Amino acid sequence: MFSCRRLGGGVVQAGGSLRLSCKAPRMILSTFSSAAMAWYRQAPGNQRELVASITSRDSPNYADSVAGRFTVSKDNGQRKVYLQMNSLKPEDTAVYFCNAKVSYGEFWGKGTLVTVSS
Repeated sequence: MFSCRRLGGGVVQAGGSLRLSCKAPRMILSTFSSAAMAWYRQAPGNQRELVASITSRDSPNYADSVAGRFTVSKDNGQRKVYLQMNSLKPEDTAVYFCNAKVSYGEFWGKGTLVTVSS
């Protein structure tokens, strides 16, 4: 797994913002620019769902539930992927995971809890 960092704390008021970041694991550093990155989340009692993804060409895709509020981006120089979360809702409360996919494997970051209060 690779390092994920949550900015703004683990608890945020509805309507607030948080930014998550992940650094690519050593194993994929050399191929990060060609990797597909994604953010998943898993709410208590629910299945893990895809929130956002970004291709090696920096083309983003978002789940309908977060489109227009979340932004995924990638920094090839720093080998980091970010998830900017704006206008947060209580339904966004979940453990968030970053994911990297390359031809030779799939790698998960350590989950980080985001709690959005009503």
